[in-house]
Amino acid sequence: MKRGFFLLLTGLLALSLAACGGQQTVPEEHSSHDGQSQIALEESIVSQNSSTPSTSDAGETEENSSMTENVFYITIGGSCFAATFADNAGAAALKELLADGPVTIEMEDYGSFEKVGALGQPLPTENVQTTTQAGDIVLYQGNQIVLFYGSNSWSYTRLGKVEDLTGWQEALGSGGITAVFSLDSAQ
Repeated sequence: MKRGFFLLLTGLLALSLAACGGQQTVPEEHSSHDGQSQIALEESIVSQNSSTPSTSDAGETEENSSMTENVFYITIGGSCFAATFADNAGAAALKELLADGPVTIEMEDYGSFEKVGALGQPLPTENVQTTTQAGDIVLYQGNQIVLFYGSNSWSYTRLGKVEDLTGWQEALGSGGITAVFSLDSAQ
């Protein structure tokens, strides 16, 4: 009778640890002396853990999915750069515009720190005094996109940011460029 109660208690302890993402096996001081019962208990724990996705795995999947939905691409010549949308109405409007297909913008150099080009339509503005850095993508005067490869302080609406700047300055080069903005990296 005591042995059965002890096995039941050990099983409940093991299940509670498995449910909390704790240890995968029963601690030695709580294990039974019956080898077959111990093996069955451990198989039960492994089976439960493998059939139930962990919260952290589901969270990572959601995070990866939302990261993908928050990314757009800028193709300049043969180089493609991933950028992350800012969290504001101007960026949301740009995302909606890009959902209809790629947008090509002819851009000119200004001040040897940025490329500026007319979008062809206005986007909502939420201008804030900003000191930009290389990789920043902003809206200027409501209808011009600016790509920074240097720094400047002005009142802009932030649209996004390129994090990996490998080849960024080389792609922007000197003089005019053609930049293709899209939601698909294959553009």
